[in-house]
Amino acid sequence: MSPRGPRSAEAMQRAERISTILETLATTGSVHVGELAGRFKVSAATLRRDLALLEAQRLLTRTHGGALAHDVAYELPVRYRDGRQRDQKRAIALAAVQRLPAGPYAVGLTGGTTTSEVARALADRGELTVVTNALNIAMELALRSRVKVIVSGGVARVQSYELVGPFAEQTLGGINIGIAFIGVDGVSAAGGLTTHDETEAHTNRAMIRRAQRVVVVADGTKVGRVMLAHIAPLSEIYELITDDSADPAELEAIRRGGVAVHVTRHPAGGAGRTRRAGQADGSDPDGAGADGAGADDRPAGMDGSGEAGTDEAGTVTNGSRRTRSKG
Repeated sequence: MSPRGPRSAEAMQRAERISTILETLATTGSVHVGELAGRFKVSAATLRRDLALLEAQRLLTRTHGGALAHDVAYELPVRYRDGRQRDQKRAIALAAVQRLPAGPYAVGLTGGTTTSEVARALADRGELTVVTNALNIAMELALRSRVKVIVSGGVARVQSYELVGPFAEQTLGGINIGIAFIGVDGVSAAGGLTTHDETEAHTNRAMIRRAQRVVVVADGTKVGRVMLAHIAPLSEIYELITDDSADPAELEAIRRGGVAVHVTRHPAGGAGRTRRAGQADGSDPDGAGADGAGADDRPAGMDGSGEAGTDEAGTVTNGSRRTRSKG
């Protein structure tokens, strides 16, 4: 059976239901089986099985006809977030891997559902070294003989499968990375890059410090959000790759902060096609390809020039500002 067949579709639908149930509990404190069954167009028995699964993981308490919120903070675990905005995340990932030069290269990946899609898009590349603190990404890439995988140590976070803390930061501190693809829970002009957990934020910051170029990959639901823990200011970021569900006003504010913004179109409007921030019809007057990635989008050193380049929004950005040289 194809991996995208009925069984896979059913699993994705369940993941969507569960993530919505947890989000509703976080907002209202309770859910009712009858209301959920009508909302998802599934049987009450199916919803009761979903609730039983979540109760077994101590994420809620079942009641007669529904469930109540547990006394937990609802940062959805990766296994329940993975099916959300999947097409958008795949389009973001395809745009991200086009930033990589040919030949040997070191890539950093933090944990998250969008960075996991980037890892899948990298799987068939050769001569890559992938540095990650995410267990699920490491497990997936470890099966690829052409990719060298370096995994940090650290303490595993259940929600994100990331290894965090001093051991992780010590490993990352001794490695030089060409491009780091960073996953976030929020990115905004006001708050910079943010996430739910302060220890995870500190570890992600360690990877950012070791990268010559930092690219944030985040679907449109993350744009404009500010979460508890600060990872880095926009001044540390070279580029944001997102999708066209993101708030245009927030993207413009981020662009004004000096960050190149690359917007992928929703697959319904043409899979894999992208447009520049502020470019409504996706046309490319500069002669870039269908994904909007032209010569100016390449990482520093791809053309051997090291000169200042033009960012996605058409604003001149000094390469030395966001591309660090490792001595």
